[in-house]
Amino acid sequence: MNPEIEKRRTFAIVSHPDAGKTTITEKFLWYGNVIREAGHVRAKSNRSYTVSDWMKIEQQRGISVSSSVLNFPFEGCQFNLVDTPGHQDFCEDTYRALTAVDAALVLIDSVNGVERQTIKLMEVCRMRHTPIITFINKMDLDGRNVLELLDEIENILQIKVVPFTLPIGVGKLFKGVYDIHDNTFHTFNKEEGKQEIIQMSGVDDPKLLEISGENWYNEFKEQYEMVTGAMDPFDRDRFLKGEMCPVFFGSAVNNFGVRQLLNAFAKLAPPPMVRETDVRSVHPDEPNFSAFVFKIQANMDPKHRDRTAFLRICSGSFTRGEKVYHCRSGREIRLAAPTAFLAKDKEVIDNAWAGDIVGINDPGLFHIGDTLTDGEKINFTGIPDFAPEYFARVTLLNPLKSKQMNKGLEQLSEEGATQLYQPLKSPVPIIGVVGELQFDVMQFRLSSEYGAEVQLDRIPAYGIRWVMGPETAVQSFVNEYAMDCMFDKDNRLVCLFPNEYRLNLATKNYETLTFSKTSLT
Repeated sequence: MNPEIEKRRTFAIVSHPDAGKTTITEKFLWYGNVIREAGHVRAKSNRSYTVSDWMKIEQQRGISVSSSVLNFPFEGCQFNLVDTPGHQDFCEDTYRALTAVDAALVLIDSVNGVERQTIKLMEVCRMRHTPIITFINKMDLDGRNVLELLDEIENILQIKVVPFTLPIGVGKLFKGVYDIHDNTFHTFNKEEGKQEIIQMSGVDDPKLLEISGENWYNEFKEQYEMVTGAMDPFDRDRFLKGEMCPVFFGSAVNNFGVRQLLNAFAKLAPPPMVRETDVRSVHPDEPNFSAFVFKIQANMDPKHRDRTAFLRICSGSFTRGEKVYHCRSGREIRLAAPTAFLAKDKEVIDNAWAGDIVGINDPGLFHIGDTLTDGEKINFTGIPDFAPEYFARVTLLNPLKSKQMNKGLEQLSEEGATQLYQPLKSPVPIIGVVGELQFDVMQFRLSSEYGAEVQLDRIPAYGIRWVMGPETAVQSFVNEYAMDCMFDKDNRLVCLFPNEYRLNLATKNYETLTFSKTSLT
């Protein structure tokens, strides 16, 4: 494999809100010498915002609402980190981000253990056989028993665990972590902020007992014997299939255990992997360029009303200014200014390789899921569109701003987090979202980025379905259900059923039609 491709590591961080994801992202960037000082998640008057949370609404609420892309070097590797939202209302953006990576870091809070959102995201990883590395965070707080946490990960997330480190002590009495593989003890000292790495002859080394104290040492010894005796040894092939995960312990906010974790990613995480298309498998070291669009972001620079399409390069490489083939439209386009990212800060790059995630200016041409190649007509598969669960009518408060509102709705829906529908019998557009918090984000962004103040009126609904089948049956259905029928962004017919009874009735009366919950973009 080409050495440039070999050193790429492309991964996402999967976690429940408040597990410490944004904090650990900042520490990674600090180790990559990309930022001078790791910030804090919520900004105070004298502190900077976190680099990855760049939207105004993210800074106000202290949450991530959009995937951001971060490129940084570390130990001879080039990392591409897709920082995904942890909040359950933004899972669709996260699902799509997981299609663009080769590995994932699962972050678990030692106090709360495995939480609901992590379970949902792990299902996506399992479906794609994504290799997983787990970091159990917040060991400096009074958390759950170590064996209990490991057991929970195995049972709930359905993946075999192999601890690479084990903690000694917990909460205020957290002493540090023991590295099982090289028999070193990494000391934790919160007050002084200093860490020492002490070489041990093994777990029976008297120095370890002296540092830990008898009670904590005995508990650690029991856990160590259980882990090394009862659990399967690490198997790299099973790890690469997503069946087994190394586990590390630490405290991201105190920058403890983070470097060990990054070292593990550099060593264990795979370089770019083979990707499937509708025609054949694509290998990363093929000389011909191929990539797909997994995310579109409007207004990263509000002054310029820009749109950026995020590409995951799957094979070969490209040089700035080269022409590539856009498979959906059949057009040749020039990649004039490909950019590497540090959240919203970007720099134009001359070359990119398989495994890299780059941004390109989008003049309105790209859709999520689009494939770009050197000329071959293929399409990368498995990038989903989800049926939204919540719906609202969008009413413009100032009629003179209709142009701004329409442009905003169109652009924000093309990002993929919101879906836009045009009802057959009403001029008032309807938006659908996977999580309710997206309504607030939509309203905020329409106002701050497009100058269009809108009112959102919720619509009680059971669910939306794409309607497909013979033309005569579709027409007959539209005549009967006209008030509930709409067109989506690709002009496909959808029906918003107000209740389960109406859906069951339609399914019974129109047997030749398909009412589908999902649609592939």
